[in-house]
Amino acid sequence: MTAYAIGNLHPKPVLDEEVFVYMERIQDTLDPFGGHFLVHGAPEREVREGTWPGALVIIGFPTYENARGWYDSTAYQALIPLRARHMTGDVLLIDGVPEGYATADTAALLRAAASE
Repeated sequence: MTAYAIGNLHPKPVLDEEVFVYMERIQDTLDPFGGHFLVHGAPEREVREGTWPGALVIIGFPTYENARGWYDSTAYQALIPLRARHMTGDVLLIDGVPEGYATADTAALLRAAASE
């Protein structure tokens, strides 16, 4: 099942060389785990509800174990300070839904549990 690393990052107004080095090197840390960018701070966005400060980053992985392996890897851990000194924010790892997932099925299970 596909898993994701999701970041809501808040860059400082002026980025420096460390951020550029981080961006140049991150793909090499993703490759061994099958990771690839799906969204990377897209300039075109439209907040329809609530607020969304920051830049959205979504990285896809073949499995949750791959996502965890990437984040915990020595190679990526060495890069984190380059980003963290220049961007605050939240980062999470999350499983996707299985193939064939249907919200109606989940609603039925929740309805049944609520009526017990």
